[in-house]
Amino acid sequence: MAWENDLGDQMVHQNHHNIAETQLIQYFNLVVKSARGAIVTDVEDKKYIDLLGSDSAMNVGHNNPKVVAALKNQIDRFIGYDAGYFTNPTSIKLGARLAALAPGDGHNKVAYGTSGSDATEGMIKFARAYTGRSYIVSYEGAYHGTTYGAITAGACDVDMVRKIGPLLPNVVHVPFPNLYRRHPGESEHDVAIRFFNAFKRPFETYLPVEETACVMMEPIQGDAGIIIPPKEYVQLVYNFCHEHGILFAVDEVNQGLGRTGKFWSYQHFGITPDLLATGKSLACQLPMSAVLGSAEILDSLKTSSYVFTSGGNPVVAAAALATLDVIEEEDLVHKSAVDGVYAKKQFEKLADKYDCIGDIRMLGLNGGIELVKDRQSKEPDPDAAAKVIYRAFQKGIIMVKLNGNVLRFQPPLVITRQQLDKAFEILDDVFNDLEHDRIKLPTELEHEGW
Repeated sequence: MAWENDLGDQMVHQNHHNIAETQLIQYFNLVVKSARGAIVTDVEDKKYIDLLGSDSAMNVGHNNPKVVAALKNQIDRFIGYDAGYFTNPTSIKLGARLAALAPGDGHNKVAYGTSGSDATEGMIKFARAYTGRSYIVSYEGAYHGTTYGAITAGACDVDMVRKIGPLLPNVVHVPFPNLYRRHPGESEHDVAIRFFNAFKRPFETYLPVEETACVMMEPIQGDAGIIIPPKEYVQLVYNFCHEHGILFAVDEVNQGLGRTGKFWSYQHFGITPDLLATGKSLACQLPMSAVLGSAEILDSLKTSSYVFTSGGNPVVAAAALATLDVIEEEDLVHKSAVDGVYAKKQFEKLADKYDCIGDIRMLGLNGGIELVKDRQSKEPDPDAAAKVIYRAFQKGIIMVKLNGNVLRFQPPLVITRQQLDKAFEILDDVFNDLEHDRIKLPTELEHEGW
């Protein structure tokens, strides 16, 4: 095969030989040698502008100097001791910092984990323990991770659950509102009401409200295509939960830590959730996650119900503290909001030139650009999305697709305006190539990707 990079091809083949297929999401043959800020360098020294941010796990940029220095300093002292048994000053300091970032103004606590998956699953445990109820309501299109509870709560890809059942019992899924695919003549209010009625339907037919522990929501759905729901809808569901003693839990693993132009994505919707899960960018992709919530809720589980040998490890805690420092000191939340408006305008300019761009969903440096065969029918065009990300890769951009036909735009928040301009210049060329049918996918990539 000829995928642009002979050494990368060889190394990817070796990786496929040794790594389980389930852990490989193949978009194109890229083997990363080094990275800094928003620039990634491969094993043949080709440089790429990173518009993926390592799966939204590098909000403060690759190898951020402050994070690297914090890691080295902590490693020089000691690498770790199980913080569940004997804690340390770094993990204690991070716990106080995260508790202050939790929703609500009362006494909040933190439960450490090692991945977004265990954090979202942790919210299920805490919700069931606190309420004494068993049912969990989640959403179609959701992605919450791949441990058993997290994968049960998710519903974005049938291959994720094929062959591994039975899954966690008493998890119910309801549809998530998508304003791009509204019915003809519907207003945003109409969409909110229609989907709220769909949300209530299980409670009116087979789901006892008094046995429901929590509703788990990505305030902005990530892997479904960066879907932003109507604010009114989120508030209706939130109010319903609190009227019936149901906890409202938010998954901020993908969308939090400044990604959407606010520190947490739920802050766009005027609510205060009961539980929050964070991870990914929290420690620059090192194995760190956390569940945040009130002391009353988080103390409903007793010793060992949610604890991990590496949870709160001081090395990753040092990285997380440095990450939070960088977000604050460099005002990255505000930068994300401002640059997000700029990026949306650049995508709108592309949409004026290229009819395949059907919808542009953007909050902060966080976008889903939906490609369609026809703007009238809005029929998804996964082939166009595959060709765009492949040609972009050839021209020096890392970008992937979601839900088949949606381009994922989540660069490190530290990306410069000059880098953004260069990226959009390249994307203009890419869409021009697509329009003139100049992109031929390698056979190996025709059906690959998320």
